[in-house]
Order: sequence, then C-alpha cells, then structure tokens
Amino acid sequence: MKPYVFITRRMPEETIADLTDRFEVKMWDHEDIPAPREVLLAEAKKASGMITMLSDKIDEELLSAGENLKVVANLAVGFDNVDLEAATKRGIVVTNTPDVLTETTADLTFALLMAAARRIVEAADYIKADKWKGWGPYLLAGNDVYGKTIGIVGMGKIGEAVARRAKGFGMDILYHNRSRKPEAEKEIGAIYSSFDDVVTKADFVVSLAPLTAETKNLFTAEVFAKMKKSSIFINVGRGPVVDEQALYEALKRGEIAAAGLDVFEKEPISAGHPLLELPTVTALPHIGSASTETRTTMIRLCSANVKVVLSGDTPKTVVNKEVLQ
Repeated sequence: MKPYVFITRRMPEETIADLTDRFEVKMWDHEDIPAPREVLLAEAKKASGMITMLSDKIDEELLSAGENLKVVANLAVGFDNVDLEAATKRGIVVTNTPDVLTETTADLTFALLMAAARRIVEAADYIKADKWKGWGPYLLAGNDVYGKTIGIVGMGKIGEAVARRAKGFGMDILYHNRSRKPEAEKEIGAIYSSFDDVVTKADFVVSLAPLTAETKNLFTAEVFAKMKKSSIFINVGRGPVVDEQALYEALKRGEIAAAGLDVFEKEPISAGHPLLELPTVTALPHIGSASTETRTTMIRLCSANVKVVLSGDTPKTVVNKEVLQ
C-alpha cells in the first residue's frame, strides 16, 4: 500500500501534485474551516505524513496516535502549535516554511501600519455607509507615517524587511531582539535598543516576536502605559504575546492612539470580540502571508518536504534537526 498523507485544509490539486502522484492523499474538504479534533486524531492514526496549519493543535495526544507518522509539515514559519519534544521523541520530522513569506508578510505589516495610522478601513466604511456629506479640515484625520519613529520588537527576517520599508519612509528605526543585528544596523540604520526604550520612544510599536515562554504576555498594561498617547501598536507576530484585555483598556482610556492587529490570542475571533468594538482598531484575519504567490510557494514547500521524508531523503526546512541525527 502507498503511504497515506492527510492535509488539514483543501488546497489546489496542482500544488500537491508531487504527493498525489506518489501517495494516497486525502484533504479536509474545507479551505477555511478547521478539521474537528476527532477528525485530526482519526487521520493521524492512519497517516504517514500530514500537512498542517498553524491553528491545528499537533500535541502529544495526536502524535502518539500517529503510529505510522513520519513527518508533519506545518504551513507557517511558526511552529508553536506543534509539540516538538513529543515529535522528536517519536522520530517524527517537523518542517516549516521559512524565508518564502518574508517579503509578503513585511508588505502586510507595513500596509496594516499605514491603514491604522491613516484610518483607511474606517474611511472606506464611512463612504460606503453614505456618511460623506462634505469636506472638513479634520475629517477622518489620521497620523503621519513619514519621518516618525518605528520600534520593532522581534528583528528576524520579517523584522528586517519591515525596517527596510520604514527606511524608505524616512523613519527612525529602533529595534529590540534577543541578539543584535550588526548588518541591519549598518545597512538600514536600525538602532539596537532596550525593550523599554522601544516602547517609550516609538511612534509605531510593531510586534513581530515569536511566541515563547519569554514573550507570552510581553505586552501588558504596564507596557502600554509607558507608550506615547499618540503611539500606534501593530501586531503581526503572535497573538498571545499581548494581554488583549490590557490592550483594550489602554485603547479605551486613550493611553495609546490605535492598534493594527493581524493576530489574536485565540483564533478565529468573532464579531463580539471587545477589540472589534473600538473604532481605533484595524483588525485582519491572520493574513500576513496571504498572497496567492506566497501561499502557493508555501504549500509546494510543504508538499516537497513530505515527499522527501516519505521517500527516505532529507527535507529542506527541518525544525527538529536532531531527529535526523
């Protein structure tokens, strides 16, 4: 029998042709509705390989159910949804999709920053609601971007790409990261700063930090209180790095001016989410890398990784490299 591969969302057939030509492949029959937990567990029991989404919980229970499971290809740069220790213990290769989505996510980050600053979504809704009856000097007036200070928390490849865009807007660039980036400092003019300096001095505080034990709830009420009242908070990293109740209160009290959010603590969120009630919040449904070209490249990379592992070769982008030793 051919090895069995389960894909947790529906994808275009042409993007997974490498798999369908060689293996038995089944896809969950929805593009944007997650497979129920019982389905994931049942499929894991049969699968040799899985292509999963960041919202799929690939924990010890699921991995232990996968008696034949050899590879989990996560369609994301992040992999905090996968229990790496449990996968490694069982000899299961975990892969991700780094590098291929850097520029696309940076585009979205800067677009969200500009949309929040210039009230783009609010203005579009205003005209669609037939509220535009005349012109006034401060009608839907937002904040300038050019010449301001951006503070980037999490200066990985996406952070550096955002910094390059900020340089084109004549912005001063502060950044905080676990390690300094001398090349970015030299080429882009980014200035390494403490976390406190970033949040107190920046006009735009941009979180691109991965989710770790250290970064969970990094942005608290105390942090928002340190920001300028005119500052705008942008999060395109991970939702749980933010205390969402603290962010809501800071926005409601006017401690910060606005927020642009592509990620949330628990996803998907519903229309009743408190942050969505605030006109100063520009919210997106986790679409950081969602361009047709980039998502297609990501799927093909996942497919290639599954194929090579099930064929006995080494995949391109392994997260738990120790499993190959």
